[in-house]
Amino acid sequence: MTQDQIILFSLFGIVFGMLLWGRFRYDLVAFAALMVGVVLGVVPTKDAFSGFGHPATIIVALVLVVSAGLVRSGAVFLITRTMVDSSRAMGAHIALMGGIGGVLSAFMNNVAALALLMPVDIQTARKAGRAAGLTLMPLSFATILGGMVTLIGTPPNIIIAQIRADTLGEPFAMFDFAPVGGTAAIAGLAFVALIGWRLIPQREDTQTGPEDLTAYLAELVVPKDSKLIGQRVRDLEEAADKADVVIVGLIRDGKRRAGVARNASLQAQDALVIEATPEAMDEFRTALTLDFADETREEHLRAEGEGVSLVEVVVTDTSRLAGRSAQTVGLAWRQRTILLGIARQGRRITKQMRKTDLQPGDILLLLIPSDNVDDVVRWLGCLPLANRGLAVTENTKTWAAIGMFAGAVAAASFGLIYLPVALGLVVVGYVLTRILPITEIYDHIEWPVVVLLGSMIPLGAALETSGGTELIADGLVSLTDGLPPWAILTVLMVVTMTLSDVLNNTATTIVAAPVGIQMANSLGVSADPFLMAVAVAASAAFLTPIGHKNNTLILGPGGYRFGDYWRMGLPLEIIIVAVSVPAILIFWGF
Repeated sequence: MTQDQIILFSLFGIVFGMLLWGRFRYDLVAFAALMVGVVLGVVPTKDAFSGFGHPATIIVALVLVVSAGLVRSGAVFLITRTMVDSSRAMGAHIALMGGIGGVLSAFMNNVAALALLMPVDIQTARKAGRAAGLTLMPLSFATILGGMVTLIGTPPNIIIAQIRADTLGEPFAMFDFAPVGGTAAIAGLAFVALIGWRLIPQREDTQTGPEDLTAYLAELVVPKDSKLIGQRVRDLEEAADKADVVIVGLIRDGKRRAGVARNASLQAQDALVIEATPEAMDEFRTALTLDFADETREEHLRAEGEGVSLVEVVVTDTSRLAGRSAQTVGLAWRQRTILLGIARQGRRITKQMRKTDLQPGDILLLLIPSDNVDDVVRWLGCLPLANRGLAVTENTKTWAAIGMFAGAVAAASFGLIYLPVALGLVVVGYVLTRILPITEIYDHIEWPVVVLLGSMIPLGAALETSGGTELIADGLVSLTDGLPPWAILTVLMVVTMTLSDVLNNTATTIVAAPVGIQMANSLGVSADPFLMAVAVAASAAFLTPIGHKNNTLILGPGGYRFGDYWRMGLPLEIIIVAVSVPAILIFWGF
């Protein structure tokens, strides 16, 4: 073992020890290890920051932005309304989402499948009042498992097919991976849905229940061409319940109708008075295609600036609004700002919102031009609440957002365009169509995750170029000398899985596939079972957040620590080996 190999193996050991300890943030540990590697000369200075431009890092950043665009466009609400029920039991929810994710990832890149479903899962968790971390890891694992089934589902399968073509003269076909990969995926999904999610640690700081959210009184208007015209108010109660919204009244011709007016037939320009959190209000508005109470000014706001922002403020004693209404101070025409909701504890509001005299302590939900938020809040003399990332859904652009995303995924899946480029084009499209304001692009990227990946990739490359991975391969061949073929196959899978948890799955496949072919040649048997074993094992990276891009994607949104993954990942990897080896023997033989 050379000096460089000793240093690198020691560095990896220290990094994983520190990450499992959890005393320091994972991005700091990884970046410090990279700097030490550069100083000690095991990582070339010119390659020190190459990981930050690596496709894996770029994909993770772009997927987070694309996911935000799918949320903002209403695509996520569309899926949650038609497929997901927040009242469903945890195991049933995980089985449904995992099944959907598994099927999608078999026919599209598994990173893209997670990008589509991750915001759906987060929204469902928020509505159910549970931590998103309880379901994001099962969803990530499910999309990884589904990718094992077809040629295009995951990069290791594509690489294995090409290596087989170069070595044996013919690549694997589209569904050659299905017998073994499908068996592993079904067994893995069953474990994740029935047992695995129970092993995920729960933390108070990751809870996202609705108790922390302010409920506002707001008005939503029935548009002139709405399908709701002629329906009774009571007919909307099911949709209101599903969105966690309470309908408390009806305003017609500027006058509040008596009571809730449940039996009143809706007319164009009627205003429904509702009580809801900002998120629930936005979901209800999107589901029924309702307008805000001042839709004309809202259209002007969207047309003239860099988008609009939802801002929560508290009316103070010295505020310009204290004792006056939004209409009186000219909030709309002076500051291009729309009052969307009022939260007032212990007091009823019976007038239209813009005509209601506001009082100190009232919490207001305002729609403000994004480039003028600070000026408006300062002019009002209100106290801004902490930013909770509230946004207005662009529900008129739902299908445009879905179309751009689907087109990019299809083009990347069939090799017409490189996946990072395809995702980059989606981001550009979202900005140009104003689905996502350009000022918010970087807010949606989990920068600690980017630093983690950017730091670990050069270290993994250094291990490979120093001969460290070759040293592992040689040791593996010596270790398995004299063992029966099925035992050698098992050892190959275990070692490949271990490498994939440390390196990325693409690098692991490139290293492990030639080792598998060499083992087959030494035994005088077909190389196909060994290549299939490498394909499954390289994809089964469940112990760490750096082995697979999907695991890295959920690290921040799920509130996970580095050491959380192995709790569900270790038994899952054991199950994958236990079912895959017999499946390989049955379907491929020696």
